[in-house]
Amino acid sequence: MPLKLDVKRKLLARSDRVKCVDLHPVEPWMLCSLYNGIIHVWNYETQTMFKSFETCGQPVRAAKFVPRKNWVLAGSDDFLIRVYNYNTLERVHQFEAHSDYIRSIAVHPTQPFVLTASDDMLIKLWNWDKAWACQQVFESHTHYVMQVVFNPKDNNTFASASLDYTVKVWQLGSSAPNFTLDGHEKGVNCVDYYHGGDKPYIISGGDDRLVKIWDYQNKACVQTLDGHAQNISAVCFHPELPVILSGSEDGTVKIWHANTYRLENTLNYGLERVWTIQALPGSNNVAVGYDEGSILVKVGREEPAISMDASGKIIWAKHSEIQQANLKAISDAEVKDGEKLPLQIKDMGSCEIYPQAISHNPNGRFVVVCGDGEYIIYTSMALRNKSFGSAQEFVWAQDSSEYAVRENSSSVKIFKNFKEKKTFKPEFGADGIFGGVMLGVKSPSGLALFDWENLDLIRRIDIQPKLVNWSESSNMVAICSDESFFILKYNAEAVAQATADSVGEDGIEDAFDVLGEVSECVKTGIWVGDCFIYTNSVNRLNYYVGGEIVTIAHLDRTMYVLGYLPKESRLYLGDKELNVVSYSLLLSVMEYQTAVMRRDFDTADRVLPTIPKEQRTRVAHFLEKQGFKKQALAVSVDPEHRFDLALQLGELQIALQLAQEASSELKWKQLADLALAQSKFGLALQCLRNAQDFAGMLLLATAAGDASTVEELAKNASPAGKHNIAFLSHFLLGDIEAALGILEETGRLPEAAFFAKCYCPSQVSRIVATWKETLAATNAKAAQAIADPVSYDNLFPDFQDSLKAEQFLKQEISKRRNAPAAIYPQMKPNHERRLIEEAEESGLHFDIPDFVAPPKIEKQVERNHVDRVPSPHLDGVGGETDVLPLAEERKHSLVRTETPPPIAQQTPTEAPRPHPVDEMDLLEAEIQEEMEKLEFGDAEDDFDLDENEDL
Repeated sequence: MPLKLDVKRKLLARSDRVKCVDLHPVEPWMLCSLYNGIIHVWNYETQTMFKSFETCGQPVRAAKFVPRKNWVLAGSDDFLIRVYNYNTLERVHQFEAHSDYIRSIAVHPTQPFVLTASDDMLIKLWNWDKAWACQQVFESHTHYVMQVVFNPKDNNTFASASLDYTVKVWQLGSSAPNFTLDGHEKGVNCVDYYHGGDKPYIISGGDDRLVKIWDYQNKACVQTLDGHAQNISAVCFHPELPVILSGSEDGTVKIWHANTYRLENTLNYGLERVWTIQALPGSNNVAVGYDEGSILVKVGREEPAISMDASGKIIWAKHSEIQQANLKAISDAEVKDGEKLPLQIKDMGSCEIYPQAISHNPNGRFVVVCGDGEYIIYTSMALRNKSFGSAQEFVWAQDSSEYAVRENSSSVKIFKNFKEKKTFKPEFGADGIFGGVMLGVKSPSGLALFDWENLDLIRRIDIQPKLVNWSESSNMVAICSDESFFILKYNAEAVAQATADSVGEDGIEDAFDVLGEVSECVKTGIWVGDCFIYTNSVNRLNYYVGGEIVTIAHLDRTMYVLGYLPKESRLYLGDKELNVVSYSLLLSVMEYQTAVMRRDFDTADRVLPTIPKEQRTRVAHFLEKQGFKKQALAVSVDPEHRFDLALQLGELQIALQLAQEASSELKWKQLADLALAQSKFGLALQCLRNAQDFAGMLLLATAAGDASTVEELAKNASPAGKHNIAFLSHFLLGDIEAALGILEETGRLPEAAFFAKCYCPSQVSRIVATWKETLAATNAKAAQAIADPVSYDNLFPDFQDSLKAEQFLKQEISKRRNAPAAIYPQMKPNHERRLIEEAEESGLHFDIPDFVAPPKIEKQVERNHVDRVPSPHLDGVGGETDVLPLAEERKHSLVRTETPPPIAQQTPTEAPRPHPVDEMDLLEAEIQEEMEKLEFGDAEDDFDLDENEDL
């Protein structure tokens, strides 16, 4: 049976003739040296060439990465070796290495050594730590030396291929070869070592169109591969797969089985002659150089052959070697999520076939190895052969003693206790099989599920799956395709009650219920309880429970789920390099989430006490996503999370307690917003005070008419650096001089001067003098241009009058401070007043009347008492308006004219003349009265209210 070798092209880069390729071990880079003397570096993930530089005008026949030095080495036909930094493209060094064309370069994997081979028939060893000194010359070949390569299992030996028809093996430190392999009938162009530990093999290819495999211990040719139509130019033992790759001038790359030497595949991309092949250790990537460009392909699948049983024993295949590790043997030291586990590895022996898949049976007693079209069942403890046979695929049933094999695309065999039980041929063929509770058979028509006992069709589903995973309870199944996965619930009762008449062409219709579909590509997955844990195509570790997807971790590379150990509450994963990592995943958490999704809150309440406190917050976040915020608040132990939930739920007392514990300004601000939303103004003010939110305090205090808080802000804002708040607070309180002082203290002298001119003219001269003195230090001309009103009274004609108005307002403000809020309707704002005229009319001593609250509004007004008076709003047009007659004392407080007489002219014993009023005056007074009834402000003591009155 052929190998399962998928060949996928990852990069096609057209260029001039490519003489050498190399792959970077860490970065996704392919190096190409060209016949025209240029070197290209391609990123095969982004499909772009991101480095290109010219070395010389001669062909560059050899080039290699040196990752530990960030170098590229290049050997060309001008006999020079050049060293470049591949990050900066700076030439680090160059030297003449040979007297003829340089054909090959090999870099020692650990030492600072470089081997070069040339048409001068010499091989030279260079040491870059000793200024590229030539440490040794190897001389024995009698023709061009075409290639040199280090032995990956013994770095002190290397092999060389020459046109003298031979392959020679050398030892570092000895100028003579250890031995010579002679068997080709023409020149040898290429050579490579086998990377596995089980075979001491060398491969070579020559102009005789043959590929030869040599045993260098017995110094004998063990196999000759004949199939190319032209000279062999490149050969390669793949470091990870049991395959040999050979490239020829006939334009093809042939893939041979490394064990059976059978030709598995032939690749022809139409790029003319093949000149070089390079495989990357630790990867399935292969680079090939042609006449017309280069190509990078991925051969085979990268998923490792690895399996874990329920007790924590892991078995994997490394090439043909089977190894075992026991997770329970790990020390009790704390294991961190995502860290590589220090496993103690035990060699169990070599497998007769190359393993492509390994899996334990359900009870863990046996393990099956599949590959090369065969399967072998071993005992899992001692790796003793229990059974074997031919199969393209092998799956276990839920019963540990039962399994099935697919021999070809039309036949499936069932075995019980290692004996063949039944053979059947599915109606639509068998392109793949899946094990578990039922036997799944994939065909062009979809997935067919059969029971193991009688092979009766249970259900046919129109889907092309790549994975079918059954839960341990047998009632849930995940069917995964290339683009999505489906969660189905198995209805065993409906299947048991089905009659022959109810079974249709597609099986029993009620056998499965679809619970969910998720558009994610699943790599590997397992069930733990009712939770489906999986890795996806974007390297995330997730689990699906009850329609909800929870991300456990973001992985930095492709990982494969191995299994879950409930006692340790850890999930284990492995990568292609056979590194094993783990992540904490509590079974109780998943059981709780399962119960919540099923709305089984009794079970959830019963499971909750078993969840450790450090996991409660994680559960609370899950509850919050499901909309159960009250339950999340009760479960969460994270103060931050609880505070957020309390805000969302409007739980003011809980949020207040958490804010007091945290003493965070942000939390106090958030709590203040919540208190305002619930009309808790006192608490809101306290929260804003704790948060040092002076702007919020000012807004709340001015809205509520809270003068004491404004005074507090005027006192505390400046020390906290909030000068604008302090200024505004003083200004609102009428403390003009204090507001002016803040402008002076903060160096805002221009603003202070203009502010003084408007509100405090008596201070203008002092402020202007200070401003001019300060400004003169930087701009004397500008300072001289500033005019002082005292010195230039001609420029300020009303300045002296403004001083009188200032004194007038000071006395008025001193009386207004203690006035009740009820007088607001009779007060005119300053911008509507003519203060200078009022000050002049009031006399020298500024006779300011006391502010007295107006009496109650008389609401019962008869229409027949309406007088007709001229309307002041018609500007003498002659129109009239209706005015409601009021009691004389009410007219004193409510009526206003367009130009009211100065307040100073009124006396307590002389009632002011009645002025025309309109309905707006009445409405304002009524609104004021109703606001006082609702206890807005502190005017209740100053204003006699009649609770029976309403609008």
